[in-house]
Amino acid sequence: MRAILAALLLCGAFISGECTAEPSDEVIARGKALTIAGDCASCHTAVSDKPFAGGKRIDTPFGAVFSPNLTPDRDTGIGGWSDDDFLRALRTGVSPNGAHYYPAFPYPNFTKLIRDDILAIRAYLATLAPVSNKEPPPELRWPLNYRVLMRAWDYLFFVPGIFQPDQSKTAEWNRGGYLVEGVAHCGACHTPKNAFGADKRGQAFGGGMVQGMFAPRLDGVERSGLKSWSVDDVVEYLQSGRNGRSHAGPLMSEVVVNSTSQMSDADVRAIAVYLKALPAGTPEPDVTPPSPAQMSDGERIYRGACVACHELDGSGAPRIYPPLPGNANLQSANPASTLRIILDGAQTVTTPRAPNAGSMPSYPKLTDQEIADVATYIRNSWGNAAPAVTADQVATARQTK
Repeated sequence: MRAILAALLLCGAFISGECTAEPSDEVIARGKALTIAGDCASCHTAVSDKPFAGGKRIDTPFGAVFSPNLTPDRDTGIGGWSDDDFLRALRTGVSPNGAHYYPAFPYPNFTKLIRDDILAIRAYLATLAPVSNKEPPPELRWPLNYRVLMRAWDYLFFVPGIFQPDQSKTAEWNRGGYLVEGVAHCGACHTPKNAFGADKRGQAFGGGMVQGMFAPRLDGVERSGLKSWSVDDVVEYLQSGRNGRSHAGPLMSEVVVNSTSQMSDADVRAIAVYLKALPAGTPEPDVTPPSPAQMSDGERIYRGACVACHELDGSGAPRIYPPLPGNANLQSANPASTLRIILDGAQTVTTPRAPNAGSMPSYPKLTDQEIADVATYIRNSWGNAAPAVTADQVATARQTK
C-alpha cells in the first residue's frame, strides 16, 4: 500500500487527477515543431519578451477578442489544466470551465489533430516560463458577447473529427493535408467566411478578408490562385517570404517569421505539394477592360511614384521589389490588399534564407481617385486582368484595418 501511495504522489495524481509519465525530449521537440507549424506565437504573444502569455488584440468583423495565456502559470495560464482539459479545448473549442471559445481560436482545424500530437503540444507549452497575465474580456457587440450562443454556432458549422488520410495519395500529400487542414489552419484566413464567421462551404481556400487585407486564393484557379506557381515556388515563399512571383504582405510576413520559415524542409514541401494539388475553385469573373482614361491616369501616377523600384515593365528587382506582371494577389477580384499596401506601405520580410530587405513608402496623400487609378493600372497592365478599382473602394480601405 505504501508503494502504491508513493507512486501516486510522485506522479501528481492527487493534484491533477491523472497519472502520466514525464514527456520525453522527443515528444517535447515534436510539440515545439507543431506549435511552430500552428503559428501559435503570432496570436498568443502581445509583448515580445513574454512569448505565449496572451493578451493580444484580435479584431474580427464582430468586435475584438484577446488571446489567452498559454504559459504554465496556474492562475492565468494553462498550468492547472489536465491533459483532458487541453484535448477538449483543441478538439471541441470548450474550456475547462465549460465556456465555449470563439472561432478566432481555430479549433475547427485543431480538431483534426491526433491525440498524441495535441499532447505533444501541451508538453512543449509546459516547458515555457510561467507568466502571470490575464487577458482582457472580449469586446464583441451584442448579442455575440454571450458565449452561450457559440453552442448554436457549433451545432450549425463545427464539424469535429480527426484528419483521415487518403490512401490513394502519397505520404507527402497526406502529411501536407494534415498540416494545412489541421494545425497550420491555412483556411482560417484563406477561406471566405459567411455572415456568421464560418467557412463558406464549397469555397475552401478561395481567399478571405482578414483585418482589412485579402488573404489570397490558394486553389488552382488561374490569375489569382496558385496555378502558375510550382511546388518550389511555394516552398521558397513559405521559407523566405518571397519568390520570383510575389512577396508576403504584412499579415503573412508574421506567419513566415514565426512559423513557416522555422518549419522543417520536409513539412514545408509537404504543404506545398498539398496546396498545388488543390483543384481550381470558382474562376474569377470575366473582367471588363477599364476605361482608357483611367488607365492613362493610372499610368501617369505609376510613372511618377512607382517606376523607380518596380520598373516601367513592372519587373521590379528580383526578391527585393516584387514583380507586378502575373502577380496573383494583385489580380484578385478583391483589391483590399493592394489598396492597404499603397496606403500603408510595406516592408519585405527578412528571414535567415533571405536577410536582405526592401521597403515601399506609403501614399496616403494621394486622393481616393488617384489610388483607384494607379491600382487599376497595375492590375490591368503587362498581361494582368482584374476589375477596375473605384474611389469608393479606396475610401472604404482608408477606414478599415
